[in-house]
Amino acid sequence: MRGTIYAMDQPTLNKLLGDLSLGSIRYLNTVDSTNNLAARWAKDGAPNLSLVISDEQTAGRGRLSRRWYTPPGAALAFSLIIQDTTQETVMPNSSLSRLTALGTLAVCDALKQSFPTQLQAQIKWPNDVLVAHHKLAGVLSEAFWQGEQLQTVILGIGINIAPESVPSAELLDFPATCVEAAVKEQVDRWELLHTVLVKLLYWRSHLTSPEFIQAWEKRLAYRGEWVQVIFEGEPSLEGQVIGLKSDGSLKMLTRSGDLVDLQAGEIHVRPLDRPA
Repeated sequence: MRGTIYAMDQPTLNKLLGDLSLGSIRYLNTVDSTNNLAARWAKDGAPNLSLVISDEQTAGRGRLSRRWYTPPGAALAFSLIIQDTTQETVMPNSSLSRLTALGTLAVCDALKQSFPTQLQAQIKWPNDVLVAHHKLAGVLSEAFWQGEQLQTVILGIGINIAPESVPSAELLDFPATCVEAAVKEQVDRWELLHTVLVKLLYWRSHLTSPEFIQAWEKRLAYRGEWVQVIFEGEPSLEGQVIGLKSDGSLKMLTRSGDLVDLQAGEIHVRPLDRPA
């Protein structure tokens, strides 16, 4: 996926993404968090499927309010505003879980298309993309409600592209890598952005289908392996990853032989046979 490695601006981005069925597009050189800006824009009436992308985030966020490192010129950081939540309200108990998977699945498929022989990406349930057991991308989906009615979902995606995007080891809670380290060549991050968005729009139209769960499960990391599940403020759990239920919850077999289903929340999944 070699190409011209260039800086970005609003007119160039509009042209690059002009063939996609998006709403409006906003590009910034730097922002605190693309999800924060997208949420403010959505409140002000941003069209459905509008996109916010920034070259740098100064206060990017991952799941459980962890910082997501986004230095200038080295990563992709963008947020998609989903205002038309009709598809999500038909499955209210699993909407955020599926939307998070929508982002991870799109990233996995884009990497497979762009680098078919160089890397195999997997989904670390519920919200990370792994390559060679190292985190390469993360997804943060945030829902905004009016009473019991889901109004807007902000789907934030961060992808490490160049080595500069990977934080130092002492700042990591899980081993990390980047696309260029995995494929051993320079990568056109803007071309990859286009491919991710193509896959994201495709899978959103199949969000409630059995095909979606099957594709998600096919890319599930640690399937058949033993893992430790760490809960915030509660004892951890060890078990073998079996797969996914139709609502996107994780099926596990405990050491005592019990089958349990885990819903995404304040939990962490770690392999038992590799360093955390």
